[in-house]
Amino acid sequence: MKIGITFSETNNHNYPKWIKGNDENIEIIVLSYEENNLEDVTKCDAIVLTGGIDMEPTEKVEYENAPEEFNVTRDLFETEVLKLSLEQKKPILGICRGFQLINTYKGGTLHLDNGKTKNEIHKKEDLDKIHPIRVEEDSLFYKIVKQKKGEVNSAHHQSIDKLGMDLKATAYSEDGVIEVIESSNPEKQFILGVQWHPERMNDLENPFSKNIRTALINTI
Repeated sequence: MKIGITFSETNNHNYPKWIKGNDENIEIIVLSYEENNLEDVTKCDAIVLTGGIDMEPTEKVEYENAPEEFNVTRDLFETEVLKLSLEQKKPILGICRGFQLINTYKGGTLHLDNGKTKNEIHKKEDLDKIHPIRVEEDSLFYKIVKQKKGEVNSAHHQSIDKLGMDLKATAYSEDGVIEVIESSNPEKQFILGVQWHPERMNDLENPFSKNIRTALINTI
């Protein structure tokens, strides 16, 4: 099986290592804005949209903790990766930035910065933060992790504001930040987004890491 993973400028090595694990049957295809290899999406059996710096906002605004420079080339490339993946009904997993990309592509919006109080809980410093989340039982995600509560890592300062079309939020942090989105019609296509980084959790056997990987692979 072939799994496409978008190239990230930060901690890129973690994603293929996590997805491939010890499974020699899994081939990783790197989908890179630098190579502009959009045609390789067709070869992939599933797609992982990775984390990284903020996407450029649709409106030119200044906000706290914005990157010094946006990577518009990556934004445009990964938007096309997502568009093709949706058209071709490929299983899609979005991680952090990828989670936010799915939401904005579907017409949703973001809080460009969560503010001081929430950043103390969610924004990475030297290490990822760790905080609890609660899972909605009536959801695909609950069927995946089989837990109502759990702890996840956290390294973001943006979050979902308005939810995109055909998506539903199915897990939240204690301060109300949306932590998981999924398709409102999961039987038609596997679309899952998580705000944390399952590929670099301290415990990769944690269901909020291991079961996500397994669920994606099992769709193929």
